[in-house]
Amino acid sequence: MSLAVPRTLSKRSLLFFSLIMLAKSYFVWYFLFEDGPTWTTWIKEIPFVLLVFCLIEWFATKRKIAIYLCVNLLITILFFSLIVYHNHFGIIATSQVLGQVKQVGAVKKSIFSVLHPQYMLIFLDIIIITLVMFRRKKALDWKRSMSRRSNRKVVASLFCISIVICSLNIFPNRASMNETVKAEQMGILNYEAYALLANQEEEPLEVSEITQTAIDETKGIQPSFNPDLFGAAKGKNLIIIQMESFQNFLINLSIDGQEITPNMNQFAGSSFYFPRFYQQVGQGNTSDAEFIVNTSFYVPPDGPATQMYAPKELPSLPKLLQEQGYDTATFHTNEVDFWNRGELYSALGFDRFYDKNYFGEDDTVFYGASDEVLYEKTAAELARMDQQDQPFYSHVISMSAHNPFSIPENKYKMTLPERFEGTLVGDYIRAQNYADYALGLFIDELKQNGVWDNSLIVLYGDHRGLPIFSLEEDDQVLLEEILGHEYTESELINIPLIISSTGVTNSSVKEQLGGQIDILPTVSNLLGVSLEDHIHFGQDLLNHATYNLLPQRYYLPTGSFVNNEELFLSGSGFEDGQHYTLTGDGVTPLTATEDEFERALELLHMSDSYVTQLPDRVVED
Repeated sequence: MSLAVPRTLSKRSLLFFSLIMLAKSYFVWYFLFEDGPTWTTWIKEIPFVLLVFCLIEWFATKRKIAIYLCVNLLITILFFSLIVYHNHFGIIATSQVLGQVKQVGAVKKSIFSVLHPQYMLIFLDIIIITLVMFRRKKALDWKRSMSRRSNRKVVASLFCISIVICSLNIFPNRASMNETVKAEQMGILNYEAYALLANQEEEPLEVSEITQTAIDETKGIQPSFNPDLFGAAKGKNLIIIQMESFQNFLINLSIDGQEITPNMNQFAGSSFYFPRFYQQVGQGNTSDAEFIVNTSFYVPPDGPATQMYAPKELPSLPKLLQEQGYDTATFHTNEVDFWNRGELYSALGFDRFYDKNYFGEDDTVFYGASDEVLYEKTAAELARMDQQDQPFYSHVISMSAHNPFSIPENKYKMTLPERFEGTLVGDYIRAQNYADYALGLFIDELKQNGVWDNSLIVLYGDHRGLPIFSLEEDDQVLLEEILGHEYTESELINIPLIISSTGVTNSSVKEQLGGQIDILPTVSNLLGVSLEDHIHFGQDLLNHATYNLLPQRYYLPTGSFVNNEELFLSGSGFEDGQHYTLTGDGVTPLTATEDEFERALELLHMSDSYVTQLPDRVVED
């Protein structure tokens, strides 16, 4: 990407900028795809570039070089954004994802944490050209030579050939389920254009076809007519605690004799603990977890649930409990407008929310008040609510252990072993140790003020904390030391679920498979709330312990799922998918079937169809 090119080459702007784009295509492929660039990369990327450049050659009679430079800059920014997003989330972002750029300001620390100096090399040619442009005589000579008009017949031929090649890259690969595989098969720019312009929405199913019986049959479960523990916690308060970025391997983890989460360990050890529990969030991350838990619907195929589904009148856990006389509230220390939460809470039917206006900014960690402040003020409010004549449901969202996990030193509650210092894994462990410390204060306060014994307590992780795709070699070594084996996707999406209620639960490790979508039916069973007329895609984990099927999307390729024995990641379809045993032993026979693959896709389609056809919410002025 240098201007030190042969003189005849520099006189052909189309060829000159095409070579620059070819170099950048190879650069971005190196970061986005496991196998990096291949000899086919140029034929997947350059035809799209030539389409754009041919249009410039045709129509740009003035300032042609300026237009080339603008297009170069726009594509470079796109490539750079894709690299950064992929390093943070492991996803090939599309225009729908990049359209959430307004959220970047609020999570800039997380974004900066995955910026590496080598990424900036993609702007090298722009820097060099800018320096040349400051040298007036050379700039004028160069622009004059580059502005020569190309042969229109040659440009027309090149345009037509490029259209054919782009079509051959796009159309045969449209059916690929794995979004990363699709981008690699089509080429990045072709994939971005296809994702932007193609109508990829499936024809929705008729609402009459989406019955609870049909859902259960698709899931492969039978209804439970006399469920165990139905109403065992009837009339109790419900407190659901959502732990930021909390993965299951932290439970009972000790490093050099130090317990990382002693309070969580004690909580899990005295409660129903579900170690085989998995995240199912999408683009909305934390807010998607709130959506799933409160609806038992899957996340939308594109965009966060807070935006795609918030305009709907959503059947929800708050509404179910309000029918039983419950007061409902949600607690989150960030601004309620972040990720459009205010609209989601209205759609879910919460009576009220508590956000930054309530918790203040005196002791902030990342995006809001610290977990200590969250729990202190929430405990006081729950004690007040507990004195009312009605039970309450509160959803409490922790935040302090958010990526990039670099909590302030005054929040350190442990001394890291030297080998963990300065690593992402070390920062993550220390942040979760602080989150556990704050949780312990909350538990103690609830026990002291009498709320604990009168409540059903549910705790779960919202989503993964340590992405495989952005771990340095030192981090991978540390995780292998912690786990005793290589860190894989099965650990990546494994989060804990803990359920506790005085006089109802006991010390029990529940080995059945579960996901976030199962929390609503499980809680409803314990509280004695019938779901007979409430469509839900989860299952009561206390009464359906033998089999579960958990479709995944967004963070894992569409068509991926978890069954009792393994995590399956789709490829172009089922046949070229990847299998990961949940035991991590690498020996268990492969059990995921194509039937499960098809049923997982059908469940997602049923959920999408049902939610999108719900009535729109009437917004009062």
